[in-house]
Amino acid sequence: MKQQWEERVVYQRPRALASVSTGYCPGCTHGLIHKLIAEAIDDLGIQETTIAVAPVGCALFLTDYLEVDGVMAAHGRAPAMATGIKRVEPDKVVFTYQGDGDLASIGMAEIVWAAARGENITVFFVNNAIYGMTGGQMAPTSLPGQITTSSPRGRDVETMGMPVRMAELLAGLPGAAYVVRRSVYDARTIKAARQAIRTAFRVQMEGVGFALVEFLSSCPTNWRLNPAQALEWIKEDMEPYYPLGDYKVSDIAKQLQ
Repeated sequence: MKQQWEERVVYQRPRALASVSTGYCPGCTHGLIHKLIAEAIDDLGIQETTIAVAPVGCALFLTDYLEVDGVMAAHGRAPAMATGIKRVEPDKVVFTYQGDGDLASIGMAEIVWAAARGENITVFFVNNAIYGMTGGQMAPTSLPGQITTSSPRGRDVETMGMPVRMAELLAGLPGAAYVVRRSVYDARTIKAARQAIRTAFRVQMEGVGFALVEFLSSCPTNWRLNPAQALEWIKEDMEPYYPLGDYKVSDIAKQLQ
């Protein structure tokens, strides 16, 4: 008797992810994070009500890859713009997508005060410990001793200060409802990141308050590493200084996880 086979679709491109080729460098995990965000948008059924706010830097390319409404903010000002949009359109799901040079340097005041006020927005913070688009300069999150184009002898903490741990800093503000750090260097961390994105969106949708997911991400080009080495560098070098985990989860947010 001839066996009959049934074909079923087990995976397909998320509807919220544009059907285009990526322009990111080989091994860059921005694209993977985009996919996880798109999957969450699909699962939550919010594609038609979502507005993305992306600033200057590699983060800006988000608007090329997500099929949602989006606007560009001046460097560092995405939280301020997202605040305005959310207050005018409270029924929209508004999120920012920011790099470490943007959020933790020129935009430090904007992100701190958005969290302090408990603005009901979602922030996705991509920490690759370097300025990716503008030439590989030292970022606020560059590790001690890390060589960059503006710290060719390595980051000297005596003269340049210690790297800023943004998740820990923001978690200490009363207005923050959900602040976690995740990564995307293997299947286990990707799974945890996927769930955190969904929770961060749900926190906003339920009106709980400010939510931020920090991602430890790779930049092989500016780190001078191949893609496989870059993923190892996240795990072996970045994660010890930036431990993964939940830094603040309000009681209501816990119910949404």
